Amino acid sequence: MARILALDVGSKRTGISVTDPLQMIASALETVSTHELIKFLKNYLAQQEVEKLVIGLPVDLKNAPSSNHAFVVKTIQSVKKTFPHLPIETHDERFTSSMAKQTMLASGINKKARGEKENVDKISATLILQSYMEQQAFQKA
Repeated sequence: MARILALDVGSKRTGISVTDPLQMIASALETVSTHELIKFLKNYLAQQEVEKLVIGLPVDLKNAPSSNHAFVVKTIQSVKKTFPHLPIETHDERFTSSMAKQTMLASGINKKARGEKENVDKISATLILQSYMEQQAFQKA
């Protein structure tokens, strides 16, 4: 079985998370500069078998596109153009940044590490992937 890769795309940085090969556990992988995302994906996909990408889609409380929505859609189009064979699904990313901060606080991560936005981005990507996996399991049940 191949891995699933999830992205939390931002205008500056993209948090990346990945499943294990059995797609049971979502883990934080990396945070990369968004303008380096395609390069990172090329390198990663050359080394690992990935079944699909899950990309967090920013929407507001009323399911309307948020301020970063157009940028994320443009990034999705770029990824699709570069990797046409790779399935891409979007997943609601509402509240992932605030949930990531709460998770870091609850896990006892020190204040300096909690302030590093790269950590928030990786954890946000992990929350997107975990939520996606839970939704898929629920739909199969």
